[in-house]
Amino acid sequence: MAFQLSPGVNVSEIDLTTVIPSVSTSAGAIVGDFVWGPVNTRILVDSEITLVNRFGKPNNNTFVSFFSAANFLAYGNNLRVVRSANSATLNATADGTGVQILNEDDYELNYPVGSNAVGDFVARYPGKLGNNIRVAAYAANNTVDYATWNVVTSTGVTVNLKPYFSSAPGTSAYASSVGGANDEIHIVVLDDTGALTGKAGTVLETYPNVSKAADAKNDDGSPNYYVTQIFNKSQWIYVENHMGGADWGNTAINVSFTAITTQTYNNHLGGGTELALTASDYEAGWDLFASSEDVDVSLLVAGNASEVADTVQEYVAQIADTRKDCVAFISPSMETAVNNANPATAIVTYRDTLTINSSYAFMDSGWKYQFDKYNNVYRYVPLNGDTAGLCVYTDSVRDAWWSPAGFNRGIIKNVVKLSWNPNKTDRDTLYPAGVNPVVSFPGQGVVLYGDKTLQAKPSAFDRINVRRLFIVLEKAIAVAAKFSLFEFNDQFTQAQFIALVEPFLRDVKGRRGIYDYRVVCDATNNTPEVVDSNRFVGDIYIKPARSINFIQLNFVAVRTGVDFTEIVGKF
Repeated sequence: MAFQLSPGVNVSEIDLTTVIPSVSTSAGAIVGDFVWGPVNTRILVDSEITLVNRFGKPNNNTFVSFFSAANFLAYGNNLRVVRSANSATLNATADGTGVQILNEDDYELNYPVGSNAVGDFVARYPGKLGNNIRVAAYAANNTVDYATWNVVTSTGVTVNLKPYFSSAPGTSAYASSVGGANDEIHIVVLDDTGALTGKAGTVLETYPNVSKAADAKNDDGSPNYYVTQIFNKSQWIYVENHMGGADWGNTAINVSFTAITTQTYNNHLGGGTELALTASDYEAGWDLFASSEDVDVSLLVAGNASEVADTVQEYVAQIADTRKDCVAFISPSMETAVNNANPATAIVTYRDTLTINSSYAFMDSGWKYQFDKYNNVYRYVPLNGDTAGLCVYTDSVRDAWWSPAGFNRGIIKNVVKLSWNPNKTDRDTLYPAGVNPVVSFPGQGVVLYGDKTLQAKPSAFDRINVRRLFIVLEKAIAVAAKFSLFEFNDQFTQAQFIALVEPFLRDVKGRRGIYDYRVVCDATNNTPEVVDSNRFVGDIYIKPARSINFIQLNFVAVRTGVDFTEIVGKF
C-alpha cells in the first residue's frame, strides 16, 4: 500500500479469496451448409427449434449439416453454428439479379442504402430461400385507396393488408414537431409461395408507421427510420434503395416527404442461388474457431466434412490440436460406411489416408439412418454429432473425465438403423486403428463401444476421458494462474499458487478423475535463473484415472473339499 504523507487512517482491502473457476466442457461448434442465416458468423443455438428458426429447415443439399447439428442438440443446449456459403452464392433481390451479402457486418460496410442498383429490397441472407419473399409497402400521401390495399402472390393468393395496421400512415409526431409531414410508411414481408411457412400469402413481418426520415424517433427515443427498423428487427430483408423520391432518407426538418412513386410498392424477390460448398468454404468457416481467445468451445463437430474432402476433417482436427482445449469429432465418408461390402477394412483404410495423429481427435465407425420429419423421408447422417453429444451427456450426469462410451452413458438417440453393425471381428479390426465402433445390441440400444482418440502413440492420452480430464485441469488452472501475472515471484506467491491448486485437484480426485497428484512450486523449480527471467513455474503431477476397456472373468470349478485360500490367485 502507498505510504501516507500526513496523519490519518487509511483503509485498504486485499482479496485473497481467488479459487479455481469452473470451466465449460460442453460447448460445441459446427460449420455447415444451411439454407438460411448469416454466413461466417458464430451463432449460439440452444435447441433444434432455434436451429430451424435461424438456419432454416433442411433440404436435399443441407440435411447432413442440419442433422449433425440437431443430433448434437439432442444431448445438450450449447452449440455455436457457423453457416458457410459458396463464394458465388447470391441473395435474392428486388430486380432479380442477385447480390452476395454475407451477414450484417457485410451489409453495413459494403452495401449501405443506395450503393447497389438491385432494387429496393434484398433478401437478408444468401440462398434460394430468399426467392420466396415478397415485400409490400404503403406510404403516406398515397393515391391508392387504403381500404383496398391488397397484394396478389405469385400463386394467385390475394391478401388484404389493411387489417394488420390500425390506420393509414400519415405524419409522425416527431416529424410534425420539426415541421415535417407525410413521413410514415407501412411495410409488410410475406411468404410469397408458401415455401417458408407452408401457406402462400402468410405475413412474416410487419413494420407499422415507420418513417422515411433518417432522424425519426419514437416516443421512447428509439430510432424509427424504416431502414434502421428493418436492419435491427427483420429476419428476412434489408433495404437496398428507397422506394420513393429523393427526399427519403433526409432529416424530417421542414420536409414534406413524397409518396411511393409506383402508388403502392409490391415486389417479389428473385435471383437467390444455392451452390455446393468447397473445401475452402468450410475451412473459412472453421477459421472462426481457430483461436481459444476469441471463442470458448470444447467439442468440434465435423458434420459432413467427410463428404467434402478429407482435408476438411484434417483441418478441423488441426484446429483442435492447435488450440489444445477441445476435441474434434469426425466420421468416415458415406461411401466408406454405407452400402460397402467390407466396411471394417474400408474404414480402416480410410482412416489410414488421414494425416490425423492426435489425442484431440475422435473418430466413430459410421453413419446412422434417421427420420427427417421436415421432408417426411429417412436420411443417412454421420455419427459425429452424436458422439460429441454423448460427451455433453456425460458432463451432465458425471464429469468430463468419465468415458462417454458404454451402456451407462453411451446410448445414441434417434436411430432407425446403423449404416452397418460391427461384430466382434469388425471391432477387433477397427479399434486398434483408433476407430470407435458404434454397435446395435438387440434389446440394449445403439451404443458407442469405444473411447480411443486418434493418437497413435500408446499412452494415457489415447483415451478420450484422459484427454478431456487434462483439458479441464489445464484450462481451469490456467485461468486461475493469470491472477499471478505481474505479482512477485517469492515464497508468498508460490505458496498461494499451491494453496489455490491443491484443493481443486483434491476435489477432482474425490470425484474419481485422478488417482493422485502433486503440486510443486518452490525454489526447486523457481530457481534464481527462472526468477531473474521474469518467469514463474508450477509443476503439476497427475495420475489420471483409466477407463475399463477389457474385462476378463475367470470361472474356476473346484472339488468340494478344496479350500479356496489355497487356489485363489494361482490361475
